[in-house]
Amino acid sequence: QVQLVESGGGSVLAGGSLTLSCAASGYTVSSNCMGWFRQAPGKERQGVAAIGTGGGNTYYADSVKGRFTTSQDNAKNMVYLQMNSLKPEDTAMYYCAARHLSYCDSATIRRWLTSPTHPVTGSYFGYWGQGTQVTVSS
Repeated sequence: QVQLVESGGGSVLAGGSLTLSCAASGYTVSSNCMGWFRQAPGKERQGVAAIGTGGGNTYYADSVKGRFTTSQDNAKNMVYLQMNSLKPEDTAMYYCAARHLSYCDSATIRRWLTSPTHPVTGSYFGYWGQGTQVTVSS
């Protein structure tokens, strides 16, 4: 059974930093691709960052480029999202997600970040954690 558990969320002032962690069980992060998404109240879930198979390529939404960094620790089977220079608009529930190797080419990862749900069923692609709240105040 695949389980993803996020941690590290909290409340910070604008300009501050947080590091989110995602612990995976029943799933090998190094053999598949991982993503970070966020959802603010009343808004759709959006992709923030992703990391390809083996922790090679990384992908970022334009809104977080240069401020957020995703990485993984294969020995610990964990994925991280380092968030610097946080802004109030970064406030959201942050989710860790995983996709099978079959969906880990660059084009598919980029589409996943843009559109994480199936266009017909509305279900989310891949496996998802329960989320961790990040609140940034000005």
